[in-house]
Amino acid sequence: MSVVTRPLLTLRRVTPLNTARGVGRSIRLQPIRHNSTSVPPRQTPSALSSSSSSSSGSSGPKGTPISSAFYALSLALFCGAGYLIGNVSALPPSTSLVDSSFAIAHQLANQPKYGSHKDYHSAIEELTQLFESKGKGDQVSTDDADLESHGISDWSYHEAKKPTVVVWVDSTEEVQQVVKIAQKWKVPITPFSGGTSLEGHFSSPFGGISIDVSRMDKILEISEADGDVIVQPGVKWDDLNAHLAKKGIPLFFPLDPAPGATIGGMAGTSCSGTNAVRYGTAKAEWFLNFTVVLPSGEVIKTRQRARKSSAGWDTTKLFIGAEGTLGIITEATLRLAPLLPTKVAVVTFPGVEEAVRAATEVVNAGFPVQCVEYLDGRTMEAINKGGMAGKQYKEVDSLFFKFQGSDASMSEVSKSVQSLTKKHGGANFEFSKSDKEAKDLWEGRKAALWSVLALKDGARVWTTDVCVPISKLPRLVRETSEDFEKRGITACHFGHVGDGNVHSLALFTNEEELKVVEHAVHDMVERAIRLDGTCTGEHGVGVGKIGYLPTELGVGTVNLMETVKRTLDPHNILNPGKIYPNIKPQSQ
Repeated sequence: MSVVTRPLLTLRRVTPLNTARGVGRSIRLQPIRHNSTSVPPRQTPSALSSSSSSSSGSSGPKGTPISSAFYALSLALFCGAGYLIGNVSALPPSTSLVDSSFAIAHQLANQPKYGSHKDYHSAIEELTQLFESKGKGDQVSTDDADLESHGISDWSYHEAKKPTVVVWVDSTEEVQQVVKIAQKWKVPITPFSGGTSLEGHFSSPFGGISIDVSRMDKILEISEADGDVIVQPGVKWDDLNAHLAKKGIPLFFPLDPAPGATIGGMAGTSCSGTNAVRYGTAKAEWFLNFTVVLPSGEVIKTRQRARKSSAGWDTTKLFIGAEGTLGIITEATLRLAPLLPTKVAVVTFPGVEEAVRAATEVVNAGFPVQCVEYLDGRTMEAINKGGMAGKQYKEVDSLFFKFQGSDASMSEVSKSVQSLTKKHGGANFEFSKSDKEAKDLWEGRKAALWSVLALKDGARVWTTDVCVPISKLPRLVRETSEDFEKRGITACHFGHVGDGNVHSLALFTNEEELKVVEHAVHDMVERAIRLDGTCTGEHGVGVGKIGYLPTELGVGTVNLMETVKRTLDPHNILNPGKIYPNIKPQSQ
């Protein structure tokens, strides 16, 4: 027998479909088969026996040619693996899912690069010419005031940078055109709509294009019979609900984050709000489909308008929580819920443990709870000082409930809830008897955010959120409150106790106090993760929470997310610097 010497592994460059100019290339290791054109002949039993006896009688250097080939193969594979590990920087970023340790080292050694200063200017020139040809020259701006408002948030204290240019778009087609220009010149894009995010989501760490979809604010189609609505991404949720009420349509969109939040941003951050205990979050089928412009410039629709579908995996959810890093949403079909009569109850407690136990029992008992909100004593003090609620409350830990149902059923609910909360130390129970009373009682909860500033003259506020299993919430709030007090921080803690989501608002007046707050918030986030929770329940990752993802999710999950990102957006054009801790682009 003679042994034919041939390479054991070859490096073959494979170009995926739709990747002009070599976009998104990857290298695959292709094992060479000894006979690639025909199937090896089947050996007879006698031949097998002969081969076996022949090989069993040989060892070491004097072995058979087959044994020598085996040693050569092993040595070559070992050397080849060593070469690949030692030369990870020689390979382009992989779009194949490989072992996390290799993939991360590979990514860190091969970061995406953006265009030159000249390329950025060429992109701006092309954008200007495009919009001037449409008679929309004023929708492209490099004015510093526009750049500032589209890159720097008054409510976020993470490092933030301005874009190079702002472009206001009116349609899916214009979004597509902007994306293609960005790809051509390798200039990053940061989506912008309401500007209400808190974790630096619309900061532009590498400059580039801020694509503002706030002008895309049309309600395109309402189907009362189907209980859904088609909207553009710049529509604000509270404006949508006001529009439905004005038209006399007894439906509403139940996701309720901060006032002014837009549908595009709500999808991007996987929002929820006070109604989450009853209606869930953005991931709970409230977004039926999206029209999305992908990083390649291709436009897709994620699914049809049916209430449910088993046609493949749910691509709609791929973009929920992706913060505009995988595609830019230009239309959304939203599922609506029936608008039911509501009543409000407020009850005080000796502490957070008693309040959480009462809230959990009320929810688990099957009462028609729409919202259940926890506010600590300092928050109640702030509401009274702020004077925005129009009434005074007891300055102790309190629960605010919203119940849904007819007036007839609410009387029995009121008695039962009062009895149940009393078992846990609940006192000063108030239950609204009319819609006006309900609205007046709930004003305290609505005023919480703005009222906190009344606690300290000239103060600014750092707002953050975490979420833990409900049973862990008392420990989280207690330990965080104690820690903030030891550091001398004035802070309020409140949130959606029905799903374990707590918001902490810390006040500061100077840079020294800001540093103390920053460290305290860091410890709070790590505390939540240790309690089997998450670094963010509804605010999103942005730049503020990106460093916590490997600890919370694990490097394998982070690598999976980064592999999806590399596959869809190999040049990291969309919203860079967010979510993916190991993808760190380089500016030229």
